[in-house]
Amino acid sequence: MDSLRSALQPITHNLPTPIQDLGISLLGPSCYRSLMLDIDVEAVECLKLAVSKGLGIAIVGAASIVKLPQIIKLARSQSATGVSFLSYLLETSALLITLAYNVRNAFPFSTYGESALILAQDIVICLLVLNYQRRPGGAAVLVAGLAVGASGLLVADADTLGYLQAGAGVLGVASKLPQIVAIWQQGSTGQLSAFAVFNYLLGSLSRIFTTLQEVDDKLILYGFVAGFILNAVLALQMVYYWNAPSGKAMSKRKEAPSATTTATSMSGKSPTTRRRG
Repeated sequence: MDSLRSALQPITHNLPTPIQDLGISLLGPSCYRSLMLDIDVEAVECLKLAVSKGLGIAIVGAASIVKLPQIIKLARSQSATGVSFLSYLLETSALLITLAYNVRNAFPFSTYGESALILAQDIVICLLVLNYQRRPGGAAVLVAGLAVGASGLLVADADTLGYLQAGAGVLGVASKLPQIVAIWQQGSTGQLSAFAVFNYLLGSLSRIFTTLQEVDDKLILYGFVAGFILNAVLALQMVYYWNAPSGKAMSKRKEAPSATTTATSMSGKSPTTRRRG
């Protein structure tokens, strides 16, 4: 270990100033000194903080693209089959409240940054689903409602915001249920993106760790725990129904035999030549 420390210290002691400043802002002066300057791998708390920060940054980075496959899939198929609008509406509402709560409480951006990025993508998905369901008027109502909600969250007092965050945790959990039910009823995942589902599963698990390390707030922690459980259910459904045909394909398969049977029965009834009377 001493030889490794001797090899690394000339590098870590001469990092460019912007990188040093970034490291200090993320880890704090004490942990930066322990991990980067002293190369002290026995500083367990600092190591946990570094892992938490790394996971947080990775989650925020992944959040910038996590819903893009879903958006692309909807746009290409021109169909919202298998995608629950109610699920995305509830999630959008929960994310808006969570974003306001974290910003107003000045929590580290690495612990909630993905909320803003996923919120923007969820709004796009909601608008696409409304469009493909032939409900253009709903898009205007959605945008107006979100604007009013955001304005109210900026002026709400701390106590009210706390209650809203508790409600956001419930909304976040409830947002998964319509999607789970829709998949179960249709017997397929339709246009639901596997990339988004599995990224959500890993992200919610990582968020449990980062919240435990950096945010002393049980409301947020319990929301992530419940979200992880339901994300796991969605992931299991995705695996179970992986090769299942879409709802439309299944209905066509059901219609085809009945049509064939009808045609056969009609062709079997040939005109009779027997004389009557």
